[in-house]
Parts: sequence; C-alpha cells; structure tokens
Amino acid sequence: MGSLVFIIIIIALLIGGFITIYNRLIRDIEAVRNNEKQIDIQLDRRYKVFQSLIEVVKKYMDYEQTTLKDVVKLRNQSQTAGQSGDTQGKIDAENAISKIASGLNVVFEQYPDLKANQNVLQLQEEVVNTENKLAFSKQAYNDSIERYNAEKKSFIQSLVVSLSKSKLDMNFVYWNLSEDKIKAAEDYTIKMN
Repeated sequence: MGSLVFIIIIIALLIGGFITIYNRLIRDIEAVRNNEKQIDIQLDRRYKVFQSLIEVVKKYMDYEQTTLKDVVKLRNQSQTAGQSGDTQGKIDAENAISKIASGLNVVFEQYPDLKANQNVLQLQEEVVNTENKLAFSKQAYNDSIERYNAEKKSFIQSLVVSLSKSKLDMNFVYWNLSEDKIKAAEDYTIKMN
C-alpha cells in the first residue's frame, strides 16, 4: 500500500512539473508574440508620422516625392512579407525605412524655411521619438526571444519541449542582430557542473 501511494505521488509530481514547465514556456512564447505586436504598433505609428511630415513639407521641396514613394514601396514590401511569413523580408524593409528616417535631418538642413516651420519641427521630433520607441520595442522583442530560447534549451524544459514540439518549439527571427550574436544565442546551452 505504501509503495502505491509513493508511485501515485511521484506520478502526480511529474504531471505537475510537466504542466508547470509547459505553461511557463507558453507564457514565454506569448511574451515574444506580444513584443512583436508592440513593434508592429510602432511601425504603423512611424508610417503615419512619415505621411504627416511629407504632407507638411510638400510645398517646400521635391524631396518628399521620392521619399513618399520609397516609404510607401518599402511599407508595402514589409506588409507583404509579414503576411507571407517572411519575417526577414519584413525586417529588411523596415530597416530601410529607418535609414530614410535617419537621413531626414540632413535633407531638412538644405531648406531654411523648413527649419522655421513649427509643424515640421514637431513632426521631426515625432519621427525621432518613434524611432526610439521602435528601438526599445525591438530590444524587448529580442530579449524575450533570448529568455524563451534559454528556457526551452534547459535540461528538464528541453524534455517537455520534445514531447510537445508543435506547440513549444518555436523559432523566432531576431531584429537587428549581427549573425555572430544570433549564432551565439542559438548555440547557447546550459552547462552542468
């Protein structure tokens, strides 16, 4: 009778441990997905700020024609890539938009009337704020991937992942990390002493 109780307790502990680890990994996956949504919110915000800025500067320069076309083209590429599941294509298109954003101040220096326009100054500041928020969102996303990858590669957790690969074994693409950093993160393993 005593050994039967002991076996039931062991089985209950194993099931409880499995459920706890499974739920923790699901929370980690959802955290990554939520951080990805935060990036999308900032990308949409950036696009709207660009549209507003371009409308304001239209009367001052021809630059906005090329910029608008480039931003719209890149934004369409990003959305198409996102809808087809091409995360790297989306990242590349959005990074190209960031390059355009970083070059705006240099172009605006060539137009003294723009520097005096309060709407333009306000929108330029909004572009900078949005880029900062976007950088923060990308870092939070990358950090959540790091946490998830470390968790799923841990000893006991990796066993749970192997039992439920379709739900727990996700591969997320990092934003703006060099290949060396990605490789180091992917090769990360827990070392037992």
